[in-house]
Formats: sequence, C-alpha cells, structure tokens
Amino acid sequence: MAYLIAIGSSNGENVDLKFGETKQFFIYRVEDKNVELAEIRKAESATGPSAKAPEAQRNCNSSCNNGGCSGNGHGCGGGGEVLEKVALIEDCRCVVCKKVGFQAQKQFEKKAISVFDIEVAVSEALEKITSYYYKIDHRQSLRLKESE
Repeated sequence: MAYLIAIGSSNGENVDLKFGETKQFFIYRVEDKNVELAEIRKAESATGPSAKAPEAQRNCNSSCNNGGCSGNGHGCGGGGEVLEKVALIEDCRCVVCKKVGFQAQKQFEKKAISVFDIEVAVSEALEKITSYYYKIDHRQSLRLKESE
C-alpha cells in the first residue's frame, strides 16, 4: 500500500522548519521500502495582517506584526492559515517538521495524520519513518532485536 509523507524543509535536505513557518512541503511517495520525491507543494498563505481577510484586519492590533497572535487562534484571522496548510497535505499519512504547534496537531489528529516533531536530515527521517510504517503494515514487532 502506497502512502505519502509531508516534510517541512527549507532546502529538501534537513527537517529544519516549524510547521507554521513552512512555505512548502516536500511530498514523498512510499511504496513498501521504495521512497521517491513525488512533488513540492507550496503553501500559498502569506503572513501578517495585510494578507488576512478584511474582517480579520479589523480584529487585529499592532501586536500581530510582533508575533502577538502566534497561532493561538485569536485575533488576526484565527487559525485559518493552520487549516489551509493542514488541508494542503491531508492526503499524507504523516507530517514531519521541526515542531508542530498544538492547533495544527489537533487538526491532524482529527484527520488521523501522524505528526513527527524532529530536527534531522530528511534522509534519516524518511529511513526511520518508513521502517516504522513498514513494520506496522506488515505486522512486525517494533521491538529492537538483541543484535541491534
């Protein structure tokens, strides 16, 4: 069974971005143990109150430009950007970022998408995650063998 993994990375080499600061997701297609880059999906949202809807701008104050909203779902349009990014990768089995905030984690949980907060090389993340899912999909033990 094939599945997709979304990775937040600035360069495609390292998992180095928080979910909220990710402007693009590297989407990898996995089938058994074969992994390939399928596409790069751009997150279209811009940040700051000028990019928000007019009603969000009215509810916004100057603290938004200084990180005052910080994704907590209040003011500056709420969690709309989080919902847009989650929808962008909702066909993926998991998302891998340096850090995924509480609001985004809740949205992924509703869609049964796993979240991995790690900061490593993309190749290492893919190796470990695909190994994990391979064992789950083939009903193998997740315990380490004594020789490992």
